[in-house]
Amino acid sequence: MIVQRLDRPPEELERRTGWEVEPEGACRGDVCVPLGSPFDLRDLAGRLGMELVHDERHGLWALGPESGGRALHSAQLPEILLPDRNGEDFALRSSRGTKVFMIAWASW
Repeated sequence: MIVQRLDRPPEELERRTGWEVEPEGACRGDVCVPLGSPFDLRDLAGRLGMELVHDERHGLWALGPESGGRALHSAQLPEILLPDRNGEDFALRSSRGTKVFMIAWASW
């Protein structure tokens, strides 16, 4: 979301992220993350794992979505165990050293 000020919560924060700034801090459901006082969007972004990028030329800031700590730390494929067409477990690592073409599909 695009914001112009860092000293107050963005008006769209709750609608866009589910997080609401309350006296206890940033809250979503039963989870609250304490924030410093006075409010600073940089603090909120850091505590919630959101990227905050500044466009000096236009005086704007862009607050990105939560990363949740799920960013890749390496190019190593995690252990993947999938059922084959016969319902037997197949470890993807058993194909190490060969090219693998994988198709994923979801009904939703």
